[in-house]
Amino acid sequence: MTSSTLLNSTKTWTWRNFRICYQTQGVTGPVVLMVHGFGASWGHWRKNIPPLAQNCRVYAIDLLGFGGSDKPKPGDINYTFETWGQQIADFCREVIKEPVFLVGNSIGCIAAMQAAVNNADIALGVALINCSLRLLHDRKRANLSFPRRIGTPLLQKILAIKPIGEFFFRRIANPQTVRKILLQAYVNREAVTDELVTMLTTPTRDSGAADVFLAFTAYSSGPLAEDLLPVLKCPAIILWGCADPWEPIHLGRELANFPQVQKFIPLDGVGHCPQDEVPEVVNPILQDWIWERSRSIGKLNSIEPHTT
Repeated sequence: MTSSTLLNSTKTWTWRNFRICYQTQGVTGPVVLMVHGFGASWGHWRKNIPPLAQNCRVYAIDLLGFGGSDKPKPGDINYTFETWGQQIADFCREVIKEPVFLVGNSIGCIAAMQAAVNNADIALGVALINCSLRLLHDRKRANLSFPRRIGTPLLQKILAIKPIGEFFFRRIANPQTVRKILLQAYVNREAVTDELVTMLTTPTRDSGAADVFLAFTAYSSGPLAEDLLPVLKCPAIILWGCADPWEPIHLGRELANFPQVQKFIPLDGVGHCPQDEVPEVVNPILQDWIWERSRSIGKLNSIEPHTT
């Protein structure tokens, strides 16, 4: 299935009276649920869904407030990892109806872990791809440089002024700016395509998109990866693009010290979104991990993965 075909075949599910978009492909094998990062959507997994679907039943979901999912006002919903974690857990119970392997990128890693921690019955394992370290979190500001330590809360207060915040969002959400941001995050410039830019900018024109963006920029509390990993009831693996400018790998490596982490896999010359930048590297790693873990818990018998 091509990217264009995938992007035109979105499915929907109603959660708490909100419309949630998702994609699914594959008819046999273990179940995988993919969770995107900030400002992205299930389409960020468009290069991973078809290959993994050869051996797995693959789902990818738009978190509430992102992609094609509804974007209610922050007063009607709390845009927190607890909210997104419960959305993921309810999706597993109501739509998938069996435990899954969770795969996240960036903040999607935190949402996936939150879901697994609060709902241990839904998760067979968690794969974290360049997990958000939440370096602007309230508990981490003491480690920032003085200008950032003072400037971050000041900027949050300024952006909370609605006209200023909406103006800032419009400047950030235009295709030219998004392309520049992506070129910072991706080492492989060829991966920053018109399709990718369009996929990321189209939802920003939805009603409520600016409010969601501003609500999240003001969110400096909630869980950190180092809070969730110690209480995670299933094993995890971590993949990390070594050239990520936003989530430094030397800090990411510290997460490998938790007993739940079975593997830490550095990806040389790769940025913040390895699943989109080097899917030919990431997909086999995920497939092997899913298969190894499935065998260890007895989910597979003598079935062998299909390879091409």
